[in-house]
Amino acid sequence: MKSVPEPWRIKMVEPIKMTTKIQRQNALMEAGLNPFLLKAEDVFIDLLTDSGTGAMSDRQWASMFLGDESYAGSRSYYQLSQIVEEIFGYQYTIPVHQGRGAEQILFPCLVELAKEKGASEPVFLSNHHFDTTKAHAEMVGARVKDFICSSALQTNIPDDWKGNFDLESLANEINHNRKNIVAIVITITCNSVGGQPVSMENIRIAAAMARDSGIPVVIDAARFAENAYFIKRRDSHYSDTAISQIVKEIFDEADIFTMSAKKDGMVNIGGLCCFRNNESLFRKAQLRCVPMEGFVTYGGLAGRDMAAMTIGLQEALNEDHLHSRIAQVEYLGNQLQQAGIPIQTPVGGHAVFVDARKIFPDIRPENFPAQVLCNALYLESGVRATEIGSLMMGRDPVNGQQEPSLFELMRLTIPRRTYTDNHMSYVADSLIEVVKKAGTLRPLEFEYEPKVLRQFTARFREV
Repeated sequence: MKSVPEPWRIKMVEPIKMTTKIQRQNALMEAGLNPFLLKAEDVFIDLLTDSGTGAMSDRQWASMFLGDESYAGSRSYYQLSQIVEEIFGYQYTIPVHQGRGAEQILFPCLVELAKEKGASEPVFLSNHHFDTTKAHAEMVGARVKDFICSSALQTNIPDDWKGNFDLESLANEINHNRKNIVAIVITITCNSVGGQPVSMENIRIAAAMARDSGIPVVIDAARFAENAYFIKRRDSHYSDTAISQIVKEIFDEADIFTMSAKKDGMVNIGGLCCFRNNESLFRKAQLRCVPMEGFVTYGGLAGRDMAAMTIGLQEALNEDHLHSRIAQVEYLGNQLQQAGIPIQTPVGGHAVFVDARKIFPDIRPENFPAQVLCNALYLESGVRATEIGSLMMGRDPVNGQQEPSLFELMRLTIPRRTYTDNHMSYVADSLIEVVKKAGTLRPLEFEYEPKVLRQFTARFREV
C-alpha cells in the first residue's frame, strides 16, 4: 500500500518515556489490573481512547486567545451556533462539556415525552448504543435495544457497512412496541462494533421508519466526519460529493444530535446537544442544562473551548485530514492482519478492534478476555488499550445478571494528529509478541465492581 503523508507538519513535541517491565508490573498492580486507573506518566503510547486526546491545530490554539469568557451571552457561543447551523442545518444549539453531558440533559426530556404519550416501559433503539449512552438511558428508567446487522458479528468477513441497522428487526420492534419507543439513536460511526460506518441508505430507511411512527431520531455524532468519509469512499453515488454535503444529507434525516466534540470535533473538551426544528424540546433541555452543565450559552465550557470547537468542526470536514487519519488506522490494521492477528474487518475510522475471543477461546466472557489482552499488551510494551466487550456491557439493571456481549474486543484507539506510523509499527510488533504467549495468560475476576459504568473504576485479580 502506498504511504500516505500526514497533511501537517510538527511544530511542537511532547516527550514520552518508556518504562521497564518491572515498573509496568508495579503500576498495573497498583491500578488493580485496570488500564483506566494507570497514571498517564506510566504509559508510553496511549491508545485508550481518541476522546479529547488528539492534537489541536495552530488555528485552534490561536482562536482560544479570542475566546469570550462572558458568563452569559458569550460571543464564542454565537459563533459556535452559527457554524453548527452552517454544517448541520440545526437552529438550536446547547454546548455541553462532552457527549455524556448532552445525554444527561436530553434523555430525561425524551423519556418524559414518551411517558406523556403512553409509554409504560420506555426503550431506546439503536444500531448499537455506546456505554455512556446505554448508562444514561438506564439511569432515567429506560432500557436499550440494539439492532446491528448480522455481518458485524463476523469479524473476519469484510463488509463496507457493518455499522448498519438490521432493518427487518428494527421494523418488527417498531410495529410491536411503538408506544414504548423513546427514540431511535443512530450511532455514526458505530463504535461498539468496531468503529464501523452506517450507509446513507440505511440511515434514510431507519429514519423514515421512525418518522412514519412519530418517533424522534437522534444521531450520536461523535464521529460524523469519519462516517461521511466512508460514504464518499464506498458509495459510488457520493464519490464526487463534498464531505460537507454528505454531512448535511445525513443530519437532514434526524431531529436531534448529541456529540462528543472530543472526537471528530477535534478538541480536548466539549460537546453539543442540538435540535433541528423542535424549539419546545430545546427549551426543556435548556432547563436541565442550567443545573447540570452551566448557563445555556456556555454549558460547562470556557469561551476559549467553544472557540476551539468552532474551528475544529470545520477542520474535521477536510478530506486530506480524513484520508490521512483513516489511512493510519488501516496501516496498523494491515500489519496485524499480515501477522494473523484476528481483527474486525475492514478497520473502522478511529481504531483497530482486536478479536480477543478468538485469541482466548478458553477464557469465558465473565473473565474478560479482552481485558486480559489489554493488560498483557501494556506489560509487554507500555501501550494502553481498552476493552469493548462483556466488561463494558455490564449487568442487566433489573436482574443483575451479566448482559451477553456480541464481542470481546480490544480497541486500539488512535488519537487524531498525535502519533506517527512508527508508533503504530511498535504497537503491532508488541501485540504480535503478546499473542505468541496467549496460552500463558490468566483470566480475571472482580476485586471491586462498581454498579454503573464499571469498566472505568473496577479492580481485578487474576483467577
